[in-house]
Amino acid sequence: MPDSAAQPSGPRSQGPLAGLLVADFSRILAGPYATMLLADLGAEVVKVESPAGDDTRSWQPPVADGISTYYLGVNRNKRSVALDLKDPTDLAAAQELARRADIMVENFRPGGLARFGLDYDSVAAGNPGVVYASISGFGSAPAGAVLPGYDLIVQAISGLMSLTGNPDGEPFRAGISVFDVMAGLHATIGVLSAVHARAETGRGQHVEVSLLGSALSGMVNQSSAYVAGGVVPMRMGNSHPSLFPYEPMACADGDLIITAGNNGQFRKLVEVLGVPELADDPRFARNEDRTANRDLLRPLLVARLMTRTKMEWFEDIIAAGVPCGPINTVDGGVAFAEQVGLDPVVRAEGDPDGVPSVRNPIRLSETPPDYRRPPPALDEHGAEIRAWLSGGTDD
Repeated sequence: MPDSAAQPSGPRSQGPLAGLLVADFSRILAGPYATMLLADLGAEVVKVESPAGDDTRSWQPPVADGISTYYLGVNRNKRSVALDLKDPTDLAAAQELARRADIMVENFRPGGLARFGLDYDSVAAGNPGVVYASISGFGSAPAGAVLPGYDLIVQAISGLMSLTGNPDGEPFRAGISVFDVMAGLHATIGVLSAVHARAETGRGQHVEVSLLGSALSGMVNQSSAYVAGGVVPMRMGNSHPSLFPYEPMACADGDLIITAGNNGQFRKLVEVLGVPELADDPRFARNEDRTANRDLLRPLLVARLMTRTKMEWFEDIIAAGVPCGPINTVDGGVAFAEQVGLDPVVRAEGDPDGVPSVRNPIRLSETPPDYRRPPPALDEHGAEIRAWLSGGTDD
C-alpha cells in the first residue's frame, strides 16, 4: 500500500475519502475538476504546478479579487506547490510525492512524464499500490497520443458540434467545456473503482480516460443512433429527435421549455392549455405521432401559449405535473437553485468573507463534502510541502 500514513499538517476532513493522499499533476479543467471532487470528499490533494502556474490562472476575465474565476472554479480544497521538473531537487520532491501518494492524476500528453520518471510504470515500481489516472484527448495508442486534447477540438471531432445549432445554420460549440467535465467525472469514477479494487487486492492500477471516449459515451442516444441504428443524427436546433414537445415554445413574453415526455404528460399539458381534444387526435395521440407531426402540433400549442406570460404558464403547467422551465441566464439559474433549497453557493470554512464557489452537487447523509480551503495561491504551501517531503514535518 502507498506510504500515506503521514500527510501534511492542516485541517483534516471527516469525509469518506479522508486519509487518501492525491498527487495532482493535472492542469486546466478535466484533471483539476476530478481532483477537486476528490478533495471535497475528504482526500488530501497536493496540486503540483510549474513555476508559471496552472494555465487557468491567466485565463481572465472574469476575475474575483484579481484571480481568474476559471481557476477558482476547480481548485478549492487543495494545497499548491510549484515544482520545476527540470530542476533535480524539485524533481526529487515530485517523485517522492508520487511515491507516497494513494492516487496520482495527470493530464500530460501520453508519455510526457516518462522522461521525469513520473509515468505509471516508473511510479508503480516504487509504489505498487498507486491508483494512477491519466486523462488525455484521444488515448495512449500511437495514433491518438500525438494529438492535442482540447475540449473544443473534441467537440468538433466527436460530432457534437454537428448536433448543436439550427438545422440550416453553422455548427456550434457547447456553452461549456462539456467533455473536459465529462472526462473529469469519468476519471473520478475510475479512480474510486480502482481504490475499491485495491482494498481487495492490495494492488493499484492505471486508470485511463480520454476526452473522445467520454464524448462518444456522453452523447448517449445520439451516438447510439449511429452505432446501433446506422442513423447519422444531425442538428435540429432546440428540437429533440425522439420526443415532442421537448423544446422552447413561445409565450406572450418569451420562451418556456416544455418537456412532455410521455402520453400522460401530454394529456395533462393540453388540458392546462385548454385544448384537451388534442390528446385524442390520432395525429398526436402517441409520442411517435407527435414527433412525426411536430410541425402540425407546434402551432396549435403556441397559439394557446401566446395568450399568457411564460411565468404564468410555468406555474400552471408545473402544478399539473408537466415538466417545464424558463430559460434563465446563469444568475437566474443560481437564484432558482437557492429558491428550491439547494444552497448552491459555499465559502471555505473559517473564511466567511472569502471568494464563494459552487457547492459540490453530491449529498451524503453521513459524510458530506466539506470546504476546508479556498483555491490556493501559486506555491502557497510550497515550503511546508517541500519540508514534509524531505521528512522534516511528518505528523
